Amino acid sequence: MEKLKIGIVGSGFAAMLHAESYKRCPSAVIHSIVAVDNLDEFADAYQIPNRYNDYREMFEKEDIDLISVCVPNFLHKEVVIAAAEAGKKAIICEKPLATSIEDGLEMVRICRGKQVKLMYAEDWIFAPALVRAKQICQEGGIGDILYVKAKETHNGSHSIYAQKKEYCGGGALIHLGIHPIAFLPWLLEQNVTQVMGMKTAGAEKNLLHKDYTGEDWAAALVLFDSSARGFVESNYITCGGMDDKIEIYGTEGNIHIDLTKGSPLSVYSRTGYGYAIEKADFTHGWTKPAVDEFMSLGYVSEIAHFLDCVLNNKAPQRGTSGEDGLNALVILFAIYESAEKESLIKIHDFFPESKGIQQ
Repeated sequence: MEKLKIGIVGSGFAAMLHAESYKRCPSAVIHSIVAVDNLDEFADAYQIPNRYNDYREMFEKEDIDLISVCVPNFLHKEVVIAAAEAGKKAIICEKPLATSIEDGLEMVRICRGKQVKLMYAEDWIFAPALVRAKQICQEGGIGDILYVKAKETHNGSHSIYAQKKEYCGGGALIHLGIHPIAFLPWLLEQNVTQVMGMKTAGAEKNLLHKDYTGEDWAAALVLFDSSARGFVESNYITCGGMDDKIEIYGTEGNIHIDLTKGSPLSVYSRTGYGYAIEKADFTHGWTKPAVDEFMSLGYVSEIAHFLDCVLNNKAPQRGTSGEDGLNALVILFAIYESAEKESLIKIHDFFPESKGIQQ
């Protein structure tokens, strides 16, 4: 079988997640890479033959079937549009889709106009535990869903692109909270109608990270079409490694999921060892190391799904299209607006075009 030729733009953490996932997919080969840092080191690690410092040059010279956009948030728009205008017909964009609703809308419109398959990389939707939880909900296992709590938190990022609002588009909410924000509409298969948000104000007004210009804590209540409620939390003040937890409450039961610390392994080490979970400070004493984060957090299944969409000309599943990424941005920036105004925000009043993109 001829393999799809993959081009990756970026060489940081997200690019590594994509590259590791492509390695497990027999239908793909990483053909080209663009990076401004550690280009040869990354390319050597994944045996990528074609190497570039400029993505426009790669798009012009290389015949690539699928582009993975794994650059910092503020560059998503220009790279996606450049790929579309260069005639590339399939693009995966990492979360968040963009750093503003307007940029996200332009990306979606251009890709639609050029018949480009724009896919949004929300790995939570492919995490096996969350897929199974949704199946149980759809079987009526916990009755009608009334309320969902979902959070992603850790102790902060070393990357300047996450620490500074000018690059990230915000703070903890856009960098971490974007996962539960995209996950909730997928789980309930409903639209968010209203939001009420709170956040720290960045810099000196942050709870802990005074050098971050975006917020280091944010939370929001969200209301759905059915009047079900959701609660989203994100922060950079959680020690002990990344903490992703979801709780689903229904009329006949509830489901609790721990994506990051639900390991079947328990290890006690006096000396410490190499790696436990993302953002863990050390590995001394008792720890619960991840067994296979690429699989448990959904990355491998996500990439496999997108490859199938390209190979068989399928539409990406609910929650993973460019329009879904745009919808997540609308909800996110409505939460920011709510936090600034200290008031309830109705999505359709905040962004009237949301009705069209949520269908």
